[in-house]
Amino acid sequence: MKVEATVPPPADRLKNFGVNLWVEFSSLAVEHQATNIGQGFPDFVPPDFLQEEVKKAVALPSANWYTRSMGHPRLVKELAAEFSPLFNREIDPMKEVMTAVGAYEAIYAAITAFINEGDEAVVIEPHFDCYAGDMDLCGGKLVRVPLRPSSKEDATLARNWTLNEEEFEAAFTDRTKILLLTTPHNPVGKMFTLEELQYIGEVCKKHNVIVVSDEVYERVVFGDNTHVRIGSLPGMWERCITVGSAGKTFSVTGWKIGWALGPAHLLSQLQHVHSCATFSAPTLLQEAVAGSLAHQRPLAHTPDSYFSWLSAKLEENCRKLADAFSDTGCVPVWPDGGYFMLVDTEPMGWDFSESKTGRCYDVDCVKWLTREFKLATIPISVFYGEENRHLSGRYIRVCCAKSDETIDKACQIIRGLKKKSSVVS
Repeated sequence: MKVEATVPPPADRLKNFGVNLWVEFSSLAVEHQATNIGQGFPDFVPPDFLQEEVKKAVALPSANWYTRSMGHPRLVKELAAEFSPLFNREIDPMKEVMTAVGAYEAIYAAITAFINEGDEAVVIEPHFDCYAGDMDLCGGKLVRVPLRPSSKEDATLARNWTLNEEEFEAAFTDRTKILLLTTPHNPVGKMFTLEELQYIGEVCKKHNVIVVSDEVYERVVFGDNTHVRIGSLPGMWERCITVGSAGKTFSVTGWKIGWALGPAHLLSQLQHVHSCATFSAPTLLQEAVAGSLAHQRPLAHTPDSYFSWLSAKLEENCRKLADAFSDTGCVPVWPDGGYFMLVDTEPMGWDFSESKTGRCYDVDCVKWLTREFKLATIPISVFYGEENRHLSGRYIRVCCAKSDETIDKACQIIRGLKKKSSVVS
C-alpha cells in the first residue's frame, strides 16, 4: 500500500482558499461542451495590425531578451504618450508607469505593497474575486459596500445601481489604507459618473486613502456614456493607482500584459513586489502592444479606430443577448460599458431548492444551464461576501465579448429556455 509522505501544512494565509471559481465553472463548461458566454475572454481572432506587430517583434533580437523590470522601454513610453492627455498631465514613462503580467499582477502588487496584517481595504461589491484573495494573502480585511438599484423598476439599468453614501462613509476607519474601485464595473456594467467619482475622491482624501482603480474595460463604452478616470480629478493623481490591461484593450486576454499608472512614490513600492514576483512581463508581447498603441493613436475617434469598432461591436452583441433573454422572460440589466451584463432570472420561476446542494440559487442555476442546455454563464453570488450575498438574488452574468458565432448560438439556446414553476434539480 502506498503511504503518502508527511509534509508541513500549508500557510495559514491560504485558509480561505478553496476551488477557484474560474476553474470550477470553466471545467464544467468544457465537460459539457457548452457555449461559453460566462467567462470574459474574447473568442474572436485578434485584429490584423496586432498580428503584424507580433511578427515584427519576434524578428527583433532585443524583443526576445529580458527587458527592464518596471516596463519595456518602448511600451512605457507609448503608455505615457497615450494616457498623458487623458490624465491632463505629463506622465513620466520611467517613473510613473509600470507593466505587469496582466492587470491581475498589477492589482496584487498594489495590495501587497500597502496592506499589512490587520489593515483594511474598502471595496464596492459585487467585486472581482481576486481582490479578496489578494487581501487574504496579506492578512488584510476587506470591507464591502454594495451597489444597490435605487428601486426594483430602476434595476434594469446599470447606472441606477448606486452607493448609499452613509453606508460608504461608515466603511472607512483609521485602519483603511486602500479603496478598490472598478469602472466600468465587473459584473454590474456600471460606469461611475463624474459626480460619483468626485464624491468618492473626497471621501478618500478625507481619510487619506489610496485608490486602486481597476479600469481594464475602459475602451468599451456604450452609447453616450463617458469613461471618467478618478486619477484625473483634482487632487487625486497623488493618491491613485490606475490599472489597465492590453488583454482587454486589444481582445487578447491570454497575452497577460497589464500596467499601473500613478505617482512615482506609489509605483516605486509596487515595483518592489513586481521584481520579486515575476520581475518582468514578456518582452515580445510588450513590444507588440507598444506597436499596436502607436498604430491606433492616429486613428482615434475615426471610423477606422479599433476601439470604436470594439465598443460598437460589443454593444451590438449585448443588445442581441438582452433581446434574447427578454423574449424568454428574463430581465437584463443594461450596462453602460464593459464586457458584462447581468440578467435577472427571477421571472422564470426556476426553483432549485430540492437539489439540496447548499449553494446559492445562482450557482445551481448556472450549473443547470450548463448541464442541461450547454449554455455557460457565471453566478454573481461569488462576487459578494457572506454579509451581502443575499443581494445576488437570481442574477447571472453573461459576457458580450464573443464572436458572432458564439453570440448567435447563445441566443438560439436562450430562446429555447422555458418558464418553470416546478422544482428543477
